[in-house]
Amino acid sequence: MTRIIGLLTALALTTSLAAQSPATSPALSKVEGWSQWRGPARDGVASSFTVPATWPAQLTKKWEATVGVGHSSPVISGNRVIVHTRQQEREIVAAYDLASGKQLWQDGINAPYTMNPAAIGHGPGPKATPLVAGGRVFTFGITGIFTAYDLATGKVLWRKNEPPLPPTFGTASSPMADGTNVIAFLGGMKGGALTAMDAATGAVKWQWTGDGPAYASPVLATFGGVRMIITQSENKLVGVAAADGKLLWEVPLKTPYAQNCVTPLVVNDVVIAAGLENPTIAYWIHADQGKGWQATPRWRNEDVSMYMSSPAASGSTIFGLSNKNRGQFFAIDAASGKTLWLGKPREADNASIVRAGSFLLLSTTNSELIVAKPSVTAFEEVKRYTIADSATWAHPAFAGRSIIVKDADKLIVWTY
Repeated sequence: MTRIIGLLTALALTTSLAAQSPATSPALSKVEGWSQWRGPARDGVASSFTVPATWPAQLTKKWEATVGVGHSSPVISGNRVIVHTRQQEREIVAAYDLASGKQLWQDGINAPYTMNPAAIGHGPGPKATPLVAGGRVFTFGITGIFTAYDLATGKVLWRKNEPPLPPTFGTASSPMADGTNVIAFLGGMKGGALTAMDAATGAVKWQWTGDGPAYASPVLATFGGVRMIITQSENKLVGVAAADGKLLWEVPLKTPYAQNCVTPLVVNDVVIAAGLENPTIAYWIHADQGKGWQATPRWRNEDVSMYMSSPAASGSTIFGLSNKNRGQFFAIDAASGKTLWLGKPREADNASIVRAGSFLLLSTTNSELIVAKPSVTAFEEVKRYTIADSATWAHPAFAGRSIIVKDADKLIVWTY
């Protein structure tokens, strides 16, 4: 895509309310509950979910609330559930009491959005999952509006306005925390920047402008003692230095219509990457004396291709949903790339892949939550629950004994 050198000017359309925010920012890296995309470590591991000794015949519904449309996933911080949705032309962020379902606060902003005809089936968003860190809530609307709220009150702290053109199918990359910074891939079709902002003020700390945003979300990893932010961009898989945004390494990753959607997964010393009509590839990230940082393919698996579903790991095994055969669960050996098993076809269009203790929790677009064992020999289903009465594209959140589901327009809290 054509780049706009003046991206910073577009992104500078900022309504900064920094004077209302704290002068100093607490560290954001530590997250609890299910405070961001794919859980506490952004890797699909539900470390704060209490696995039942025996899975019940049915889950128990605690409460539900009509909240609006969108694929943005709910997040949990303490006793609060945060959800980002759309109600007509407004994007709404609201906090609910986890125990009772009582709404604690709500705020909205006008965000009219015209869907790309090829994405009408996915609705007008929002799609990016909020981040809760350092006593703040960060939301990223489908048109690219980025907002920081006070977690306790819902008060707007600062905001960055939308770019001239959002990504082709709308903003979907979920923000992440790093120290006192919040990281987001700002911009859209004619320019973008992976951007580190001061969480308290929104001031830009650094930007990487080597490619536009895709629909995947960034992760943080350390290789050779160097902390890196790794993400898919429009046409690449990249690693930049967390300290200053300097590009460390990149490899091409092209999908039809630049639909790079899969959040990278770090397993031991490799980064797992995949995309529509691409194989699944493990890259060894290492510093080569005289050549700088390198991303060397360690293995490639042609059996499995991922589209919108991001994988998770259990031990040295990678589990996920391949888009081949209309949705097929799989297991791959992380060391060798060998396919260990492929599940039955036509399982779902999309799925959330989560590991909780010694189980996999697989939430599908068919409104099901499948509990399975992380077996290396075959797909081993334990239980299958119906968790909504409409499609569940948003990923559930897991904490304590609660499973928080966002379906077409409702927030539903289940327990056991």
